[in-house]
Amino acid sequence: MQNEHKFSIAISWLTLAYFVILFAERAQSLIRIALSGEVGYFDTGFDIYANCITVVSVLASFVMLVFLNKGFLKSLVDRSVIPDYSMLAITSGVMLVSGMVHTEFTIAPIQFAAYGALIAAMVLRTIENAPKARSKCKLWYSLVYLTFFSMAIPVMYHSHIEHAVLFHIISALAALVLVLFFTVMLRRVFLGTAEDLLGIVPAVVMAAFDAAVVIMRWNEEINMFVLIFAIVTAVTFIIGKVSFGAAAARRKQ
Repeated sequence: MQNEHKFSIAISWLTLAYFVILFAERAQSLIRIALSGEVGYFDTGFDIYANCITVVSVLASFVMLVFLNKGFLKSLVDRSVIPDYSMLAITSGVMLVSGMVHTEFTIAPIQFAAYGALIAAMVLRTIENAPKARSKCKLWYSLVYLTFFSMAIPVMYHSHIEHAVLFHIISALAALVLVLFFTVMLRRVFLGTAEDLLGIVPAVVMAAFDAAVVIMRWNEEINMFVLIFAIVTAVTFIIGKVSFGAAAARRKQ
């Protein structure tokens, strides 16, 4: 039991860092909007959605972290107390929604620091789960794939293209749906059931949303970050599917 959760305190602290850093970054954006006098919360339809979804995401994740994640605070100092990894993953996903909309005064590097802390927690949890995995290779490959997948989730930006409203709707749906898929896979990482995260549906939906988001805004600004990680994620998915399938075929022979 102890060896199975030898990094539990570190995982809890890294997850807390993810929440605190992202909460601070989101809060500073909302506060600066209120103080700027130049932009408002409800100036445009995009602003209304972006600011409201940010507030709802931050408040909901705070309530969930405090009231639904039993034992989490104790797990920061007591290795014998294991947090509810299922609820912790869900709470992390709810918080991630706030980072998928580009509000005014967003500071992207700070957001990436938060995501880095969460990815580090995923790595430590994978190290803990590796000894009992049937295939350590598939377990680690799935973690790499999930990391790439998370980077391929497009942030919703304010656009001024001809069909901006449609673009904003697609971007919002892309963020919400792909964060949902990420949360489901993150939960499996935390619970130790992530030996094969290469689901066809999340991969196809990710490719479709990313293609739509990149192509629609191509003449305004090419989202190279999403384009690169969409390609990397797709390639990783295909290689993994072929490799996993070949390995399974060899075992049957």
